[in-house]
Amino acid sequence: MQTREDIFNVLRDAMVDLFEIEPERVVPAANLYTDLEIDSIDAIDLLDHIKRKTGHKLAAENFRAVRTVQDVVDAVMRQQESAA
Repeated sequence: MQTREDIFNVLRDAMVDLFEIEPERVVPAANLYTDLEIDSIDAIDLLDHIKRKTGHKLAAENFRAVRTVQDVVDAVMRQQESAA
């Protein structure tokens, strides 16, 4: 089972690798859409990346509710806990 820190690191690395966002901008309170300028197509790529790295697929409907980096971490944690 991955920790919140593990999931955050996967997410930060994905933002850097996929979208060329500076790592220091990827903080828990950062809004994906306004602060990090992620669009809906980027979000799908991000979901796919998270699934490959963590083994947990976040449903698109769960992702619609997320706004910040921390929201994504929390959603992955919930998915992981419900799968356990």
